[in-house]
Amino acid sequence: PTPGQIHPPLPLNPRSPFPLRRHPPLSLPRDRSVHRSCSYVPPSVRPLQLVLDRRGEIRPPSEVIEMGGRSPPSAGWRRWTPPPLLLLLLVSVLAVEGRFVVEKNSLRVTSPAALRGVYECAIGNFGMPQYGGTMHGVVVYPKANTKACKPFADFGLSFNPKAGGLPVFLLVDRGDCYFTTKGWNAQTAGAAAVLVADDRAEPLITMDTPESSGKEHLENITVPSALVSKRFGDDLKGALENGDMVNVLLDWRESLPHPDERVEYEFWTNSNDECGAKCDMQMSFVRDFRGVAQVLEQRGYTQFAPHYITWYCPEAFVLSAQCRSQCINHGRYCAPDPEQDFTTGYDGKDVVVQNLIQICLFKVANESRKPWLWWDYVHDFAIRCPMKEKKYTTDCAHGVIKSLGMDIDKITQCVGDPDADEDNPVLKAEQDAQIGHGARGDVTILPTFVVNNRQYRGKLDKRAVLRAICSGFEETTEPDICLTQDIQTNQCLENNGGCWLDKNTNFTACKVVNFT
Repeated sequence: PTPGQIHPPLPLNPRSPFPLRRHPPLSLPRDRSVHRSCSYVPPSVRPLQLVLDRRGEIRPPSEVIEMGGRSPPSAGWRRWTPPPLLLLLLVSVLAVEGRFVVEKNSLRVTSPAALRGVYECAIGNFGMPQYGGTMHGVVVYPKANTKACKPFADFGLSFNPKAGGLPVFLLVDRGDCYFTTKGWNAQTAGAAAVLVADDRAEPLITMDTPESSGKEHLENITVPSALVSKRFGDDLKGALENGDMVNVLLDWRESLPHPDERVEYEFWTNSNDECGAKCDMQMSFVRDFRGVAQVLEQRGYTQFAPHYITWYCPEAFVLSAQCRSQCINHGRYCAPDPEQDFTTGYDGKDVVVQNLIQICLFKVANESRKPWLWWDYVHDFAIRCPMKEKKYTTDCAHGVIKSLGMDIDKITQCVGDPDADEDNPVLKAEQDAQIGHGARGDVTILPTFVVNNRQYRGKLDKRAVLRAICSGFEETTEPDICLTQDIQTNQCLENNGGCWLDKNTNFTACKVVNFT
């Protein structure tokens, strides 16, 4: 199968969470980096798509389109012809394209003169973009391993800057391996940032993090990354071949709007804790960020809202065993089977119910002017009610709610009857919220942060996310936590706080704050 096609039926990735959603049908466009991972969620305009597995049972198709920059493996694929009804469903699915917004920052070339100007680049969904800041560097194109799919040490190459030299922005080619592999190999070789040159003429895409790249890549990549167009990449290579020194400035200052003294942000997540490294990363983030989030909320600096994704079952399959086990409210709200095995463990409907409880808890907490209790609940639920210990139940959830002193009756009333053949207003609102409005676009990646109605791109890390939130404040209105050395660079420290500086021109590789 090629990018943009729905693959033939295979057993679903057991680590993928919420692949689909409600409203008009989907398309799977070629211009986005989508992979077999639990991070990809097609836009909310999509129904539950059903195909037949090898045993002739109905199940959702694989969500694989493109695996972080490389093609999916061919092993196990076979020719498959869908029945007419299913073919009609899949054709309708490809008829409407969801609106996915690629978050961008600007790249300014300061030399050579022939390339001087400002160019767009797409922020990678890994590493740590310097939201609110800038970074200067010199572009280097490696003599070998140009796709950065192997460690550069194997080729005797290092990109650590010499004393007094500018940081290296390593330019590598797209293809043959995951984007995260390229970022990791560039970082371990000493690069300060990685620029990936597209290998095809197309609109910029978002480079995402495939599940199978492992926790090492997901957790340890800290350098920022960006995808540049094929034409611009070719121009950069041409200048370097001519012996020119290519100086560039990466600028994230306008990547997020900063209109006022309060930042509004959303966290799109899920309660499923068995989707592998991505789920582990989400829970680590909740644990680390909880205190900061609660302080910002309690002091009125932020307005936070969690969100969850569901999709619906097509009417023709509402009474099927699969839809009954994966959906609540008569097929209106569904989630994939956590184990991707309908005969064992928890069902998708269990995930939908727990997501609904978490939404309702936030709703009740927000009405009581204590929205920060959501962080306590999610943190405690993950510890006390894990799937692997068979405690992922409503009874366990109620125990956590009671321990927080919240009104369990109000939450239960909000949850309603999952077996009722009627809309659930809370979940319906969640489905509507996933559709993009204005500059935000559809939410298509889990987890996703949205800051001031713009999707955050980068590592789900306390420091990186806090930097993004801090960049959303109007200048001079940010809270003290945004002025700490963890977020800003103190150039009064030894060696300019580790940030390159040309004292003759006051030219710095980072956005800095002078502490006096």
